[in-house]
Amino acid sequence: MSRITCKTCRRLGESLCGREKCAFKKRPYAPGKLDSERKHRSSVSEYGEQLRAKQKMRITYGLMEKQFSNYVKTATATHETGSGSVTPALKLARLLEARLDNIVFRAGFANTRALARQLVSHGHILVNGRRASIASYQVKLGDVISIREGSKGAKVFEGLAERLTALSPSHVVTVNPNTLSAEVKGTIREVEGMFDTQKVLEYYSR
Repeated sequence: MSRITCKTCRRLGESLCGREKCAFKKRPYAPGKLDSERKHRSSVSEYGEQLRAKQKMRITYGLMEKQFSNYVKTATATHETGSGSVTPALKLARLLEARLDNIVFRAGFANTRALARQLVSHGHILVNGRRASIASYQVKLGDVISIREGSKGAKVFEGLAERLTALSPSHVVTVNPNTLSAEVKGTIREVEGMFDTQKVLEYYSR
């Protein structure tokens, strides 16, 4: 999956690329003419809103269409009932958040998911002491994610301990700056506000 471009951020109406100088922050509107400059303002259909919601979520996590649709199928395959049940929307979000590349990103080992995916595929990351090179690997509670000893001197990890020390605490991962490791302690409790997961599910239920 290629890196997210600033043009994509502008088209989807959200800064998704992770760059400090993302073009969307200066020009928070889609490429091309402003609506005020158009003779006929375009209105987004319900399908268009669903498509945009799907694209925003898929591109944020750096997935191809088939990969993303498979996550949706898994999330909607069974419907839980009763207390403590998880909605398909939250289940989808949890599946995406449990990807190894996302946990590497959430732990602060990389400043973007694209870089986190590279770190995993290049063999820099360990899960419970064993090298893991599959970005889609689903981490579990209690798993310890760490940086391979032989990789700690790599330029990409320069100053990492200091950056990890400055991170805000999270109920999902507990980070140890001294060992450059993180333990999975929980799961997300709600879907991020930037995503309209219901529209995503509606898109695939057509």
